Amino acid sequence: MSREIGVAVVGTGFVASMHLTALARLPGVRVVGVVDVDPGRGQAAARGAGTRWTSSLDELLAWPDVDGCIVCTPNDTHAAIGQSIAAAGKHLLMEKPLTTDVAAADSLVSAFSARGLVLMAAHTHRFADYGRIVKHTIDAGEIGRPVFIRLAILGGWIWPDWRAWVLDPKRSGGHVFHNGVHVLDLATWWAGDQPVSVYAQGRKETSGDLAIYDYLSLLVRYRSGCTAVCEISRGNRPRTFGYRDVFVQGTTGSLSMPWDAEQGIAFLEGGTSLLPGDGQVGFDREVAAWISAIRGETLPAVTGEDGRLSVAMAAAGEASLRTGECVTLESVGYTLPNPVASEGVSRAL
Repeated sequence: MSREIGVAVVGTGFVASMHLTALARLPGVRVVGVVDVDPGRGQAAARGAGTRWTSSLDELLAWPDVDGCIVCTPNDTHAAIGQSIAAAGKHLLMEKPLTTDVAAADSLVSAFSARGLVLMAAHTHRFADYGRIVKHTIDAGEIGRPVFIRLAILGGWIWPDWRAWVLDPKRSGGHVFHNGVHVLDLATWWAGDQPVSVYAQGRKETSGDLAIYDYLSLLVRYRSGCTAVCEISRGNRPRTFGYRDVFVQGTTGSLSMPWDAEQGIAFLEGGTSLLPGDGQVGFDREVAAWISAIRGETLPAVTGEDGRLSVAMAAAGEASLRTGECVTLESVGYTLPNPVASEGVSRAL
């Protein structure tokens, strides 16, 4: 596909603005419209992007110049919107999580596969510089096979107020679905292995009245015996606090990444080695990878199957929070894909 690619953005909140900015930087791509149920937000986004807007998804999907959609709406809408996009024959980049339950993820992956359409899950941290550096180092065999991963992303409260939809577990799926998928997906991509179970613990740091846990600790066990310990927080104090911790122990070496830098350090038999970094936040690369897959130049960098796996891990995490037990992915309805589909779990960018 050498012609211009027409992209529509569904939902016009903060994350949508990041995608719109990334689209504006890509040659051969045009934003053909946005859709939002809020006229004020929809019109404002359209003016900023120099495009048209509508409040009707059906109307937008009927526009002949729409080749693909980027969906940036609340989590509980993803399954239905995704099915409408598949039925309209459009490609899709879906903000995380792909859906909020495994059965819906199965159905969505099947719908796009049956029509030969690109479905890509927007796990942006895979495209950030630090995520790519760690993956490249592991795939190059510099530290051997991972046996232990620690990943923590901790920060202060980022949601505007008590009306935010992310605080309602019926809409967000819970914090494991909304932000936990970041660390679950990234650790699994680094491990290059099949997760078996998740054990989760949570705390309500901001207020005991929260309906979700704003701090999570997630322990993932993999088929090979590798273990990942992941933390995600949006309730640290002070509010301006930001911290990231990365450590991977391999069979022949280890690597760590300081919290205040994009560069990491590999500890090898021959001594230490600095890993490169340029601080790229990821949205530009993510959107470019999706467009490349639409053009048929590459396979999707994050497949629908990858998104389905993250949904299963999140579902297991939420079940673990409710029961206090370690929960297997099989018990939440996840079945292993065929070997061809499962290659998406470990694909390098």
